[in-house]
Amino acid sequence: MNVQATTTVVTELESDAMVAGIFTDGILGSNLADLNAAVGGAVTRLVERRDITGKAAEVVRVLSPSGLQAGELVIVGLGDRAAFGQAQALQAAGAAAKQLAGRPRNRIAYCLDGDWDDAVTSAAVCGAVTGCHGQDLYRSERKLHVFGEILWSTGSPQAIAEGVVLGECINLTRRLVNEPPSMMTPVRFAEEAAGLATTFGLDIDVWDERRLHDERCGALLSVARGSAHPPRLVTLRYQGAADDEPAIALVGKGVTFDSGGYSLKPTDAMKTMKCDMAGAATVLGALVAVARLSLPVNVHGYVGLVENMVSGDAYKLGDVLTSRRGKTIEVLNTDAEGRLVLADVLDVAVSQGAHRIIDLATLTGACVVALGTDVAGVMTNDQAWCDELIAAAQVCGEPVWQLPMFAEYAEQIKSDVADLKNIGDGRWGGAITAAKFLEQFVGDRPWVHVDIAGPSFAEKPKPWLDAGGTGCLLRTLLQLLRMRS
Repeated sequence: MNVQATTTVVTELESDAMVAGIFTDGILGSNLADLNAAVGGAVTRLVERRDITGKAAEVVRVLSPSGLQAGELVIVGLGDRAAFGQAQALQAAGAAAKQLAGRPRNRIAYCLDGDWDDAVTSAAVCGAVTGCHGQDLYRSERKLHVFGEILWSTGSPQAIAEGVVLGECINLTRRLVNEPPSMMTPVRFAEEAAGLATTFGLDIDVWDERRLHDERCGALLSVARGSAHPPRLVTLRYQGAADDEPAIALVGKGVTFDSGGYSLKPTDAMKTMKCDMAGAATVLGALVAVARLSLPVNVHGYVGLVENMVSGDAYKLGDVLTSRRGKTIEVLNTDAEGRLVLADVLDVAVSQGAHRIIDLATLTGACVVALGTDVAGVMTNDQAWCDELIAAAQVCGEPVWQLPMFAEYAEQIKSDVADLKNIGDGRWGGAITAAKFLEQFVGDRPWVHVDIAGPSFAEKPKPWLDAGGTGCLLRTLLQLLRMRS
């Protein structure tokens, strides 16, 4: 999207609509004060009447304001001044964009006040870029329309440019998730990754079914057996630091559709299972963002891509699989497939020298039961590494919560007929027993597992973002990589 910094006086900016912000204390910043004077004090009167409250992400539209070179003036709430940060900036800018995107517009001017640092400005720009993008990829008449251009009156050009990159990479992740599962197959995802790698200078290696057999990826291949669409394992490499600098591995679960296999999901639970590759989509979006921003780090991305379907050759309950690491796995639920895919992918990352690992996966409904739909669960074998990710998430305003990894949970995944079984002993602690299963495949590498089953897909729209894929945690990953660079 074309987002340009502008130094034009706000009252003289020509646009279809102009966006300004206000906190709950009602104090007008310099830009909004100038706009208020140009419209004859209309904003002040609306504040006095409490038609404008400054509540976070509240949008008030003043149509055809006399005295401005804009079709309308939009006042968006910034919330409590003391609590303002990246999340609030993103949500405010996104809420205004989403309101305005209801019909095509050529130019939107953002005249948000505030002596914001570059990170907050970037978050606001990111919100504007994502707010006008919808999930309606195949509607003949779209509900949301991307703006022709955005003019941004505050913040450095670098911060604005970085916000555009973040927004576009989140939109990439969202689009991959929102594509129908018959379109976004494992092969199609790998092809998209290859095209992006060529465009942005990433090294890529794609393992087809034969290579996966040669590499002994027995757990991943077993999950893929029931589908007509062959599996893929994609490795992306970005070298922004010296070759001898250790690499951080981002690993993503890429189940492009999850029927549950023979442990068949009910219809309602299956409706959104095109989102079961959100971890893989986030990893791809993050690698593209890292490359576009030229961060001075070495990052490798690994995504395992399968469909989990039912057929005469599909894997079955009672099967015993042999993973790439050599551990045997008893299958007691074919709907606990993501951990089987990740088992082999994590082992590939370890064998290729990953120094530290983060995996992202829509892994368990149990995590949604525990934390709800807005919070990701994090589990780890290395507290210091986990603390870094949590700190990055707090800076970005993306909610995560750490769950315990006590040794007792590992007892639940011991099998009587194999080394491991792919589910715990019952319903309880399912997000943690899944993480304890993954822990068996990372060796001694510092590792954080992020269960994004809740926040990666919104079944209902938010004021600042359409329903569907959300691109959650991508900004957190970029923040973490910045902190380590």
